[in-house]
Order: sequence, then structure tokens, then C-alpha cells
Amino acid sequence: MTAKRKPAVPPRPIAAGDVVAAFCAELGEWTAAQIVGIDAEWEKAAVLDLDWSGPEPMSVGELGDVTPLRMTHHSWNGNLAYCNFEWVLPRSYKVVGRMPLLHDGPSSSYGFGWRLGDRLARQRRWDAGVREDPPTPWKLTCTGDEVDGTAEARPDVTHLAVRDVGTLDCGRIARLFPNLTNLDLRGDLGLLAAAGRLNELTALKELSIADLFGMTKEDRLKPRCTPHLEALYLDGVPAEYANAMRSTWRPEIPNGTHVEIRGARKPEWVAENRDNPLRDWDGRGNISKTNFKKSVAQYKATRHAVMAVFSEGAGADRPQRLTGIGREFGEAFNEFDRRAGFIETVEREELFDVLHRIAKDAEAAFGLEPGWVFESLASGTESVRDW
Repeated sequence: MTAKRKPAVPPRPIAAGDVVAAFCAELGEWTAAQIVGIDAEWEKAAVLDLDWSGPEPMSVGELGDVTPLRMTHHSWNGNLAYCNFEWVLPRSYKVVGRMPLLHDGPSSSYGFGWRLGDRLARQRRWDAGVREDPPTPWKLTCTGDEVDGTAEARPDVTHLAVRDVGTLDCGRIARLFPNLTNLDLRGDLGLLAAAGRLNELTALKELSIADLFGMTKEDRLKPRCTPHLEALYLDGVPAEYANAMRSTWRPEIPNGTHVEIRGARKPEWVAENRDNPLRDWDGRGNISKTNFKKSVAQYKATRHAVMAVFSEGAGADRPQRLTGIGREFGEAFNEFDRRAGFIETVEREELFDVLHRIAKDAEAAFGLEPGWVFESLASGTESVRDW
């Protein structure tokens, strides 16, 4: 007889009716929300913000006669501050008790990171007549070159986003921004050096790394060094590093660390896909391995055909030939999509980005006037595409 599977439950125990509380730095006080429902299939919690803030509560009774937070700022029109979040209750949050549901309908909104108190702070500013968001000197967005070059020490910065990372020394991040709680690093197959130095960021609560390499298992973040970590997002990182981070942080999920790790890549994949503009399709949920391979093959065939148009010498028929290549590109993806139905808005934009990339490559290789190569390719594709 087959044993029945136990129903899935949140890693940190929460249930409909529970009231959770957390400290909000912007308000300088604690604030609260009610769990309205749990979706075990999608591992989501429906969270209803409460219109309350005050000293740290030990019980629901200390909240008084609370009501749901309704947002009237900008175009919210009195809507409830109500959203579905990942069901891992962040480790700095606590359950203070239970009360009858203040709302019993589903939420159509989805978000990442609970960030309890943010919506209440925004509403209170609006109620006080403040129509612009206040400056946030503790938040900084910069490029990898700026961090590795001209950036100065900023111990006041707690939220750092680094974009366009080519090569970045994580030791420099730890030295310049020692009080980070939120760190977001993004590149394009860039290189992170000394990633183990991120363990020096002892206040870290959220870490995101995307499309960056160079890390090994020895560089993994350690719970004893970053005991406050509540969210870990990795996408497009070395497989060795991804596996080490997964095995290290999965045991911390019941303690309140949300873990999402995707796109674990081996060195061979990086070498093969460094110049592949469709590499992000590998592992995307709506695109099969077969369709990824077919799409990459079509990109390569299209690029080869475009380069051949210019390597064969001068010709007045070049625009017509490029338009024909564009039609072939569009028809090929019509066929792929007809069978699998995977080309949606994002993929459509990315396919035109591919044509733009091919055109740029041709312009650079043959010293062409910018614009007309892409226009010819895109015209051909537009004339036949069904996606």
C-alpha cells in the first residue's frame, strides 16, 4: 500500500490567521501583518499589512484594535496592502499570535521579499502631505568599474546594487561597504574575484548574484559569518559554487532564509555560450532543451548568412538578400513556436535583440553605415512572423 504524502507546510510554522511582526528601519518602529492564507502548491503566503506600528509587541493584544492597511497614495484608490510572498517567514520576523481573519479573499498580487513596513511608511508620508519619496543615501547603484576604480569608502551604505560587472574584487566591496544588508551583483558572464570575502559582511540580509563566475566552493557564504541572511538568490553562477551554497543554506530555510538557486553552469557551458545572445534561454521554464538548441542553431545560421552577404563582395541586392534572411529567421521561429508555443513577449523582444546583435557585428566587421542592416533583417522577419 502506498503511503500518503504529508501535506507541504511552510518551513517556519505559519498559518492563516497568524499575525507576524517585524522591525521597520524607515519607521523606526515595529509593524505587523496578518497571514490570510497559505498556498502549498505554489509555496506562497498571502500577507495582509496592518495599519499599525509601535514598540516590539509580545502578543496580539498589544496591537490594540488594528485594521488592514489601505493605500490611498498615487493611484491606489483605497486598495488593501495585500500580496502573495514566498512562504518562508524571514528570520527577523516573529509570530505574535492569532486573530480572526481581517480579510478572506485571495490576492492577485505577487512579490519577492516581505519588506514589512515599506508600504505603511509610504502611506504615512502621503497622509502627511509628502508627495515625493525622501532621499535614500543608504542605497547606491553603480557599475563594477566604479567599485573597482573610483568608489570611496561608504560605511553609511546598506543597500548596494552593482551592474555591468566585468571583473570585480569582492574584497573591495567588503572594505568599502562594511555595513551592507542588501547586495545585488549582476554581470554578463563577468568575473567575481575573492568571493569568499563576502563573509566579512556580517550584517548581510539579502544576497543576489546573477550571470557571474569565478567562484568556487571555498567561496561559499557561511551561516556563522552571515547569521542574519534572509534571502539568497543565485542565477547563472558556477555549478561548484551553486552546489556548495545550496548544501550550506538549505538547512537554514527552517530558520528563515529563503533560497532560490538556478542556472548552475559548468565551465564548458560558459566557454560555449560566451558569445551566444540566447544563452538565457537555457533552463528557462517555458523553453525545452530541444528548442534552446534549435534556436541557437538558427541564430548561428542567420549570422553566418548575413556575414556571407558582405564577404562576397559588393552588390546592389544586399538589402533584398538581408530581407530574405530575415524572412527565413521569422519562418524558422514560426515553426519552432507552432510546435511548442514558447515565444511570449519577452522572447519576442529577445529575438529582435538577436537580429540587432547580428547587424552590429556586421557593421563592425565590414565598416557599414549603422541601422540599415537591422532594418532590412527586421523588415523580413516582421513580414512573416506569427509570434
